[in-house]
Amino acid sequence: MALFRRQVAAPEQQVEPKGALERDAGLGQAQYYYLDEPYVSLKNRVQSQLISQQSGRRGKDPTELDPVQLREDIRVLFDAAVSESGLILNRAQREQLLEQIAAEILGYGPIDAFLHDDSITEVMVNGAKQVYVERKGKLYETGVTFQDDEHVIRIIQRIISPLGRRIDESSPMVDARLPDGSRVNAVIPPLAIDGPTLNIRRFARIPYTAQDLILFGTLTADVVQFLEACVKSRLNIIISGGAGTGKTTLLGVISAFLPDNERIITIEDAAELQLRQRHVVRLEARPPNIEGKGQVTIRQLVINALRMRPDRIIVGEARGGEALDMLQAMNTGHDGSMTTIHSNSPRDTLRRMETMVLMAGMDLPLRAIREQVASAINLVVHLQRMSDGVRRVVQVTEVTGMEGDTIVMQDIFTFQQTGLENGRVIGRLAPTGIRPRFTPRLEMAGFSLPPAMFGYTGR
Repeated sequence: MALFRRQVAAPEQQVEPKGALERDAGLGQAQYYYLDEPYVSLKNRVQSQLISQQSGRRGKDPTELDPVQLREDIRVLFDAAVSESGLILNRAQREQLLEQIAAEILGYGPIDAFLHDDSITEVMVNGAKQVYVERKGKLYETGVTFQDDEHVIRIIQRIISPLGRRIDESSPMVDARLPDGSRVNAVIPPLAIDGPTLNIRRFARIPYTAQDLILFGTLTADVVQFLEACVKSRLNIIISGGAGTGKTTLLGVISAFLPDNERIITIEDAAELQLRQRHVVRLEARPPNIEGKGQVTIRQLVINALRMRPDRIIVGEARGGEALDMLQAMNTGHDGSMTTIHSNSPRDTLRRMETMVLMAGMDLPLRAIREQVASAINLVVHLQRMSDGVRRVVQVTEVTGMEGDTIVMQDIFTFQQTGLENGRVIGRLAPTGIRPRFTPRLEMAGFSLPPAMFGYTGR
């Protein structure tokens, strides 16, 4: 049996892979993976014997049984299979091969190791022969491969089956959530032309704190203090940015500032937020079933949440007609609500809000929509993933009202880039010198923020 090994190099020095083991995205250690015929044959033999053994015991699929006992059974069967095959392996090789087989049977095959590495934030499978990961905001080709497209589909089925989701030719796309909160999206042929694709966006096992984001360079201590005052003063906040810029992470961080004595309702497509308050009700949208029925949308959940006596409503992401119901809630006594929106700037965020309100099917004049937006939204916090891979808050913008038919906004903090050093963006999130107009509202809630926080030096 051939064993292929790669020596780890810095990403910019990565060499072309040889054999079945490929680049490991700078994971800090060499990776092994067996894809040649002896390995496949050995794996299939162990798997079939395990299924036969467990079926005789309990009549269940092995993946439904105790994983600790299963791993021990796999080790026993593996040792016997290696002896019968006549393969000569040293101890390290045996352990590595055993782990690969256990991952195939109990885990997620070639990508299983990535899902146990906390430094990996996203895993992307583009067909059987191309796997990328995101690490520290940058993409790397791992070189890990699957046997073929069927192998990828088997892993996808293993991921989504316990979650009550399905994927096949009649329903070739699926969204799901792993037990650890990771978000899963898969697309198979005929929609995916070059083979089945799988995307897993992972989230920290322990929720990030504001101090973590300060250390990462996402924001500053002053901005954290400002956002805490805004949250506790019940301002309506939108967090905006492109895909993968850290919107949900920041939403989770500032949600930690919510008082513990309030009733909080979270509404998400896939439950990701990990709030630590005691009085939290979590709602999750539901896709249609096999017959195309039973779908429950974000908008329906928002409407229902208004009947649940919420103090705060947090929508993981607004992307459709629910925007209208969110605006109405914000304008009718449900202050302090928060959501995220995909957009390129704070100004684009409000334009998207207008578009999403129109998606609700209500024939409203554009001016009326803008008046609703200007009245409901107090603050837009915009994130961007910059060239060095760091996700940063680049604008904190206040919505001040209407002038004619235009919504008026003013920046409170902006990121000022001063250069690039060794690939890292140099700059700071600085105040603009403008104090927000809602400052009296913060003071009424007991927050007296120093003028210097906003860059106001006064005379």
